[in-house]
Amino acid sequence: MKKVELKDAPFYEAPGHFGCTTLRLHHKDTTGSQSFWMGLTHFLPKGGAEMGGGDFERIYLVLDGTITVTGADGNEYQLGPMDSLYMAPGERRSIMNKTHHPVTMLVTAAYPK
Repeated sequence: MKKVELKDAPFYEAPGHFGCTTLRLHHKDTTGSQSFWMGLTHFLPKGGAEMGGGDFERIYLVLDGTITVTGADGNEYQLGPMDSLYMAPGERRSIMNKTHHPVTMLVTAAYPK
């Protein structure tokens, strides 16, 4: 078992993200997690991520605030506190905090193949 305290989680740069701070909670480099990683993202108002995706599964869980995730097909998903969204490998999305309040989101993803 490996405990991670928030104060010890390293910051990292998430490709294509803007107006946010990302923390690596569990990862091969931090806890030795081999199948998945977990991060915590704080999105400022107007913060988000460009359209992108990968060949791996992802789950977003909003802890605080409201965020909009838009799929490549144009469908929008508004996620509020304790709402989650699953994305299959290959699904593309963009993310935008359209509110005037910060958003905190937990991200769990498999490692790319």
